[in-house]
Amino acid sequence: MPLDETTLNTFIGRVLGDLGGAVSIPLVRIGDALGLYTALDRLSRATPEELAAETECHPRYIREWLSAQAASGYVTQEDGTFSLTPEQAFVFASPDSPANLIGAFDTAAAMVENQAKVQAAFKTGRGVAWGDQAGCLFCSVAQMFRPGYVNALVQDWLPALDGVTDLLTEGATVADIGCGHGVSTIVMAQAFPKSTFVGFDFHSGSIAAATAHAAAHGMTNV
Repeated sequence: MPLDETTLNTFIGRVLGDLGGAVSIPLVRIGDALGLYTALDRLSRATPEELAAETECHPRYIREWLSAQAASGYVTQEDGTFSLTPEQAFVFASPDSPANLIGAFDTAAAMVENQAKVQAAFKTGRGVAWGDQAGCLFCSVAQMFRPGYVNALVQDWLPALDGVTDLLTEGATVADIGCGHGVSTIVMAQAFPKSTFVGFDFHSGSIAAATAHAAAHGMTNV
């Protein structure tokens, strides 16, 4: 069957777009881990040297990181300086933003790290248990879901259930099934101090992390 050049070029463009996104994963994670997004947002506008000084990083690496991020459209470049638009900051520099997507990049990285186990499952037909996942998939999933819990769980999701918020306000015992690292559990416990919340998860590591998070927040009703 002969190739259609127009169809081929469209397909190649789609694949190259996916590859560009894949290359962005480590760069976004570096930006988050080193506080580059939040520092750039704090500075409003900065040269690579200024951002490097603010974050105690090497200017040469910061220049390359900023250039790559600008090429991806994740930061804005103008006359040798870089900044975040309000929309870019909403996605990358605001942990409590409902549109924060940093956790999604961490989850994608964990999935790549998990390739060997999933690849082996293709041969055996057996699944890969949640607790056997490679990398910190558990903490990245918690981070990815956190914006939704912080911005909608108490404000929108629970009120959509008839009578639930009244019961929680008066005091109830609640089972949070599949609580993971306890983000949803703690959000509800903070909003409804008269209720008691018990998190359940079959992954012992997540339960340990959730217990530590609850203690760090000083929760007495979890």
